[in-house]
Amino acid sequence: MGSVAVAATDGMLHFELALAYEVFGSRPDAVPAPWYEVRVCGDAPVRLGRFVVEPDAGLDGLAGADTVIVPGVADVDAAPPAGLVEAVRAAHAAGARVVSLCTGAFVLAAAGLLDGLSATTHWAHTRQLAERFPRVRVDPDVLYVDNGRVLTSAGKAAAMDLCLHLVRLDHGPAVANVVARRLVVPPHRSGGQAQFVMTPVPQRDGHPLSALLPWVMARLDEPLTVEDLARRANLSSRQLARQFQAVTGTTPLRWLLTQRVRRAQELLESTDDSVEVIAVAAGMGTATTLRRHFQRTMGVPPDTYRRTFRA
Repeated sequence: MGSVAVAATDGMLHFELALAYEVFGSRPDAVPAPWYEVRVCGDAPVRLGRFVVEPDAGLDGLAGADTVIVPGVADVDAAPPAGLVEAVRAAHAAGARVVSLCTGAFVLAAAGLLDGLSATTHWAHTRQLAERFPRVRVDPDVLYVDNGRVLTSAGKAAAMDLCLHLVRLDHGPAVANVVARRLVVPPHRSGGQAQFVMTPVPQRDGHPLSALLPWVMARLDEPLTVEDLARRANLSSRQLARQFQAVTGTTPLRWLLTQRVRRAQELLESTDDSVEVIAVAAGMGTATTLRRHFQRTMGVPPDTYRRTFRA
């Protein structure tokens, strides 16, 4: 996997492009040659926000690379440039390993490369990706997905996780650790992007849940049941379930559990309270129950989460 081509078109996100170029374009002194040969491919000049990039080759240069990197696109509502989609499809057909960073997954999906495969993107756009490309199995919880010749990452910093994963595959864990150390980032992060997502409480004026949800959020430490919520909202349990599905996309019980885990996140970040105390404050009852649900939801145990996010 010696040659890496980074796609560049107007409207791409400069962070992901620069990140890929930094990882694959700079060989650490402690790593022996050979290293990657990197080129940026696009129509010159390319405008990335306030930055202008002069590519080394046109988009047709993607087809000659061993690995093709597609950085994120800023406007996921617009169809990706047809020339970029065709160039990525041609590179894959020529045998390249194709990698998307962040919302670059929309380009791979438009090229048909994710059909029937698991994939991910920035958590804020996973639902949109799934709705627009129903043949893609979108996983909103992971940092990246490796399908062999097609790989996708979640948003922003998760692009670094995937790039280091590629280095690990190509050069082994020792070299990946050296690269990570030079960049001052962990060589591997536990868990998925769920631990980085803060889910707002849905509210709509005049909606049956508009008053209920804030009421529940103020009482997460109490032993609330679905029947309690239905009674408060003056709805039957079945009606409550339908309203929750329509507004939050999940069931009342699952939503309640998610909010309890979020409360535990806040307390782990902002207090020195023990896991036992936090379990009670978040309505989990015991530390064992909190650890089980936190691990299942966040992908990491509470203590690990606190070490990562505590200021």
